[in-house]
Amino acid sequence: MGDHYDNLETRNPALRESEQFAVLHGAIAHAMIAPGWAAHLKGVDPKSVTSRAALAKLPVLRKSDIVDLQKASPPFGGLNVTPPGKAKRLLMSPGPIYEPEGYEAANWGAARACYAAGFRAGDIVHNSFSYHLTPGAFMLESGAHALGCAVIPGGVGNTEQQLEAIAHYKPSGYVGTPDFLKILLDTAQKTGKDASSLKRALVSGAALPGSLRDELRARGVAVVQCYATAELGVVAYESDPREGLIVNEHLILEIVRPGTGDPVAPGEVGEIVVTTFSPDYPMIRLATGDLSALLPGLSPCGRTNIRIKGWMGRADQTAKVKGMFVHPRQVAEIGQRHPELSKLRLVVGREAEQDTMTLLAETASTAATLAAAVADTLQSVTKLKGTVTLVKPGALPNDGKVIADERPVG
Repeated sequence: MGDHYDNLETRNPALRESEQFAVLHGAIAHAMIAPGWAAHLKGVDPKSVTSRAALAKLPVLRKSDIVDLQKASPPFGGLNVTPPGKAKRLLMSPGPIYEPEGYEAANWGAARACYAAGFRAGDIVHNSFSYHLTPGAFMLESGAHALGCAVIPGGVGNTEQQLEAIAHYKPSGYVGTPDFLKILLDTAQKTGKDASSLKRALVSGAALPGSLRDELRARGVAVVQCYATAELGVVAYESDPREGLIVNEHLILEIVRPGTGDPVAPGEVGEIVVTTFSPDYPMIRLATGDLSALLPGLSPCGRTNIRIKGWMGRADQTAKVKGMFVHPRQVAEIGQRHPELSKLRLVVGREAEQDTMTLLAETASTAATLAAAVADTLQSVTKLKGTVTLVKPGALPNDGKVIADERPVG
């Protein structure tokens, strides 16, 4: 394997794009065997989806909608091709959202992330993700097993018992949250247990601030992170240079404007939308609700897929104003009605014990009547009055926020 898991990771980017889109139409047709996808993609001709532009025309499925779909059509909302009784595991995430695990080890794409973290055949890996119903532990375990590693199923809690296993088996690798890794090391120091065998860690499920990464490195553990979801597996992962997260090979990733399915310009912050090729539980343009942005260029490690900055917040910025919910998709609708506007940001504030709304709108137009027209549209769409301030293109921050709730807390 050398420095990379396989040759797919170092493909010419144009070749990767052509090869993925050459088989995408088949993956979409396969997904539409499932009644949920057939209904969601009604009227879509899979053979027409041969490019990113064509993919961007398909409707997104919001992760937040899966709960309702599964309530209406249990257990998986009709989105599963493989019947529940033929799955390997039947899992459950907070929400609750239910997920099947298939028998194909590559479905979750975790082996690439484990390999980039430095795990190799014969290593022992301590897994402190939860083995209780949720997919995280099984996901990372599948990656370690694919590499030929042995896994200690530590799970969560029972810190001292986990340290006993670490001291006895002497694992070189760790998978779990960065917070719990620090707890293990702190407790080992206090109790005199030996955790010095841990040298490498692949973490996920929680923020990894630079200060924590530096502390763990100073204590002898080199840490990289990955971004994963229960429905998609490992979406992107760090390599040793730690310059962004490299998108995995079993999926297609887009960054779209929150509240829409429209791709943003490269480098602009938006919502992560992912399409997978899973034969058991495919996802076609799943809007994760997480924000990120594409990084320019390629990783110094030699992997050639596109990179994202990592997790940059939540895209679901719904706010309750004067007792009514205002959604990012409503802000997007205002922009669609006024093509002169390029970017919008609805600022929710508080004055004189009343909620206020100010719509900041980037535009090059100098039409005196534009602000008034946009204000009318704002009221029509949201059923709430607000003011409109027109600003120059590029004036709004690149942080992915469509609705900024600036009301004081408490």
